[in-house]
Amino acid sequence: MEICYESQAASEEKQQVDSEDEASDGDGDDDDENLREAAGDSKDSSSLEATRDLVAMWRHAGKLVPQEMTDEEVRALAELTTKSSRKKYLKYLAKKECHRRTHKEKQAKKKAEREAWIEQSRGQDEKLRNTFFLQFWSRSLDKVLAWRSAQAMVFGQPLVYDLSYESNMLRRDVENTVSQLMDVEAYNRRATDPFHLHFCNLQLDGTYRQELLRRYGKEAWDRLLITSTDRQHVDVFPREQLVYLTADSPNVLRKFDHSKVYIIGALVDRSIQSGLSLANAKRLKLATARLPLNEFLHWEMGAKNLTLDQMFRIMLTLKETGNWEEALQFVPKRKHDGFLQKEMTSNRVRGPRKEGDRG
Repeated sequence: MEICYESQAASEEKQQVDSEDEASDGDGDDDDENLREAAGDSKDSSSLEATRDLVAMWRHAGKLVPQEMTDEEVRALAELTTKSSRKKYLKYLAKKECHRRTHKEKQAKKKAEREAWIEQSRGQDEKLRNTFFLQFWSRSLDKVLAWRSAQAMVFGQPLVYDLSYESNMLRRDVENTVSQLMDVEAYNRRATDPFHLHFCNLQLDGTYRQELLRRYGKEAWDRLLITSTDRQHVDVFPREQLVYLTADSPNVLRKFDHSKVYIIGALVDRSIQSGLSLANAKRLKLATARLPLNEFLHWEMGAKNLTLDQMFRIMLTLKETGNWEEALQFVPKRKHDGFLQKEMTSNRVRGPRKEGDRG
């Protein structure tokens, strides 16, 4: 997150303005009266101009206000009823404007540096040849990855993300979930043997889809090589093929089954309600399983919930290698204290030895 620092002169000026505000409440009261009159009919253009003139007067007086304001911002300011709320709103707009200005300056600086590098490299044929080669290689690689994803949509093993939980999450948690789903799609696109991703229960007017369209853009979203549907997974695949992966399941996933369709609930850690996905799977009479975290890892305190992209990388590695130790490398090391001994883990994954079994 970028931070916009005021110059020393601006900081001193701000302190001076604060002290002046404390010493000149009478003037502030006059300003408040003028603003209340402007707020009487905030939709009127003359009232908006009066509010703009008042802000301009505060700006000349050295108060912390934005240099430019939209009609909506002026209207919102005029509708505020207290002096403190107006000061806070103007301070917020000024800081927001400063952030934008700093960002533009950084972008301009990067652009200037890039143009300077291009100008410097123009006489170096070898460097330019390498640049052209990299651009060609990048385009070719994109085509190869797109071809793999297209092949996966026809022949690949499905992996389902259940997007039926938006009513159980706050808006910011849905946004976090969508960020993780975008990571999942990116990892899958770059995989040697990608899954055929399915986003099920994706409602057309739901928050998930709105956020996905906002992040990707409609054109890019329509080009994604995934399957999205508002139907439930039980309406898309045979019920006997489905296995719902949930940390609350009593059943351990001991090996990867290429004939199964695994389902992952599209939830984030901080919004997961205990047993929610398990209850959902039981209601639909689906088989469930959990990752063998206890069987392989010295697990520390806390819930055994992983992010959507971590779950995906574990399942992708397991599909490609069949090796749990390699797959579980994607579990954050802050959550566990290393792997258990190999002999112990192999016994736990195989389960207890029955009488008469040979070693």
